[in-house]
Amino acid sequence: MKIPSVQQAIELIGPEQLRLNPAKPIYKPGPYQVLAKVEAVGLCFSDLKLLAQFDKHPRKSEILSGIAPSVLSEIPSYCPGAKPTVPGHEISCVIAAVGEKVRRHRVGQTVLVQTDYRWLKTASSNAAIGYNFEGALQQYILFDERVYVDPDSGESFLIPVQADISYSAGALVEPWACVESSYVTEERRTIRPGGRLLVVVDEGCRIQGLRESFGPRPPAQAVLYGPAGQPTDWAAGIALMHCQNPAGLEDGTFDDIVYFGSRREMIEILNDKLAAGGLINIVLAGRRIGQSVSIGIGRVHYGMTRWIGTTSDDASDSYRTIPATGEIRDGERAAVIGAGGPMGQMHVIRILCSGRTGLSVAAADLDAARLASLEKKVRPILKTRSAEYRSVLTSGQPDTETYSYFALMAPVGALVADAVARSRPNALINVFAGIPAAVRQEIDLDRYIANRCYLFGTSGSRLRDMQIVLDKVLSGQLDTNCSVDAVCGMAGAADGIEAVKNRTLSGKIVVYPALEKMPLMTLEQVCRTWPQVAEKMPDGIWTKEAERQLLRTAQ
Repeated sequence: MKIPSVQQAIELIGPEQLRLNPAKPIYKPGPYQVLAKVEAVGLCFSDLKLLAQFDKHPRKSEILSGIAPSVLSEIPSYCPGAKPTVPGHEISCVIAAVGEKVRRHRVGQTVLVQTDYRWLKTASSNAAIGYNFEGALQQYILFDERVYVDPDSGESFLIPVQADISYSAGALVEPWACVESSYVTEERRTIRPGGRLLVVVDEGCRIQGLRESFGPRPPAQAVLYGPAGQPTDWAAGIALMHCQNPAGLEDGTFDDIVYFGSRREMIEILNDKLAAGGLINIVLAGRRIGQSVSIGIGRVHYGMTRWIGTTSDDASDSYRTIPATGEIRDGERAAVIGAGGPMGQMHVIRILCSGRTGLSVAAADLDAARLASLEKKVRPILKTRSAEYRSVLTSGQPDTETYSYFALMAPVGALVADAVARSRPNALINVFAGIPAAVRQEIDLDRYIANRCYLFGTSGSRLRDMQIVLDKVLSGQLDTNCSVDAVCGMAGAADGIEAVKNRTLSGKIVVYPALEKMPLMTLEQVCRTWPQVAEKMPDGIWTKEAERQLLRTAQ
């Protein structure tokens, strides 16, 4: 493969400052490095956060641990702080050159990229391609084996693709993996082994069911607040302390909080004591809170905090209602709120393609055009799946139906409260949208607990999530291309980012860096311009054959 010396690249040089560099140097790979030709890259709403914040983004800052500074100094694509970067983290590429010490990959291999290096810590996040490492909105991208191999698992974050799939389908595995992660991530169903536990007991209540709620081993520490005479046999082998006032305890330090009581003001105090990944259990013992409670709803997504409860007096009852994952169940009556946007469309399609029986899906959105676009994509799927489907235009008559599953695409706390209000028994509420971590929202916890609801959220994806999606694509269970709405070359990439910003398109935009002069075009515009490409798009859906025809035609 002949490699030129310069390339076209979209560079971010400051907040809201994008430029098309027509002659960005192409790096020669060092001994441990891989140079890959970027075949396709998807545009993501997350790119806009970097665009706005630039060096203030937590993933654009310097790496503080997990790799030697001397190694970083050898990687020219490492660009922390105010250094210009290249966005783009939904990547399909072909390896063009490798250093002599690279052991995992070879020239000519097609790879997808998991771009989130969670073991490389910045001050408040972690390293990632498209942030403090250059991303894929360029024609060639440099990787380093000392970065992309997970030191704990030994797995490469460059995922080989053995089968002949389209570059677009490969690039879109990453955003689809973020959706997949929200359904398959395992939920903790016991008090954290070796963790830190806070137990708060109101007057008239009594500790019950704690020991039965422990995992394979008990927590290491426990703090108890409540009236004298409470049983402490559950604390055998645990370092137990007593406190005078839960409000005086340090915020964000408890993995589990069990509250035997029903006072709103106490629940709101305990909300702040929960650590990231923490779980709070409200044991009502037949009582009612009697009013809405303000809880940290933003932390459900970014902090992966969880809320459970029981109307009984036994704390262990709550843990038995926690689902193993957020997966769709047979007979699910599901609502996707904000279904018309790129990620909402993925959720709708993912639910319909889940293989579950007896499904009913309501796709809700404010925009009629977006819903029409989604329905066009869903129609071919429904030919082979037995499921009910309906569009709900929420700018008209509000939807008052009840559901057993909610997937929330808009970062609005009130949508969570509405989901609780319209929940069926055992409802799962997938807070997929990134509600800011500091946001609190009043919700009806009495209904939440009585209905045994479960709020959950995830952020980003993992290597295994991408592999699950790739396997679904290869088996024919899922077509990631069905979310494509527009394509472009380098000339249209900046316009594509602007379209993502203004939400002018319903689905995903795929950039083909090899097409230097192609502007941003919707699939309808592509079909009108090149009928030979349109012939390769049954039902108007992007395909491998359409991609190949475009790459031949639009050069």
